[in-house]
Amino acid sequence: MVNDWGGHDGAQSRLWDAIDARRIGMLSLTKSGLHAQPMLAFVERRRRCLWFVARTDTDLVRSIGEGGVCMFVVQDAEMIASIAGELSLVDDPRRMARCWNAKFADWLPEDPHDARLTMLRMDCIDAELWIAGMGLTKFAWEIAWTGPRRPKVARDDAAQATLH
Repeated sequence: MVNDWGGHDGAQSRLWDAIDARRIGMLSLTKSGLHAQPMLAFVERRRRCLWFVARTDTDLVRSIGEGGVCMFVVQDAEMIASIAGELSLVDDPRRMARCWNAKFADWLPEDPHDARLTMLRMDCIDAELWIAGMGLTKFAWEIAWTGPRRPKVARDDAAQATLH
């Protein structure tokens, strides 16, 4: 696909930058039947994975088992991305301490050493990104009010990235 982000590497860089800046997205296990849940993500570009902190007593964590196919959807001011991957539980107290910040403290009142917390690692496989150069609010407005015609977004405003 042609895009103005510098090809495949540009799309990956744009994706990682957006997640690093925003951190918040919706995570779901594709076959669990559960709704997607808001999560704070930490990017590990070198390994092409995302890290999350979660409570062990949630339906999401209990549904992972030995691993699960998952989707993480992230949005910033001009991009929406859907990332597919494999989600697994990882017991790594040192990583949790490194990831812990004020945002986690707001969402999870426990401290990073609480036994009810665990790390989730998403090994990213691929992603599809959509860019709305007009801004997502205007893009949504165009979709809502176009009726049978298509919104004015060029075909080259989407990109795919293989992340493994």
